[in-house]
Amino acid sequence: MAYYLIIARSVTYAQRIERVLSRAGIRCLVFRAPLELTKGEGCAYAVRLMPETLESAQKLLWENGLRQVRLLRADASGIREVEL
Repeated sequence: MAYYLIIARSVTYAQRIERVLSRAGIRCLVFRAPLELTKGEGCAYAVRLMPETLESAQKLLWENGLRQVRLLRADASGIREVEL
C-alpha cells in the first residue's frame, strides 16, 4: 500500500501539521522519522498521509503557512523523494 510522508523539522512542527489536517478530517500519523529518511539531519519527524488525501492536505498546509520540508512517497518499490 502506498503512502506519503511529510518530513517536518521538529516534533512541534509535525504536531502543527497534524492538528491542521485532523481538524479538516484528514487522518494522519506523526512519528519520529528514521535516520535514513532525514538525510542525517537528526531530530526530524514524519507525518504519514494516504495518497487520496495528499492534494487537499498540501492545500490546507499552504493556506495555514505550514510548508513541508520534504515529501516522500513509499510504495512496494521503496521510498523516494517527490516534487512538492
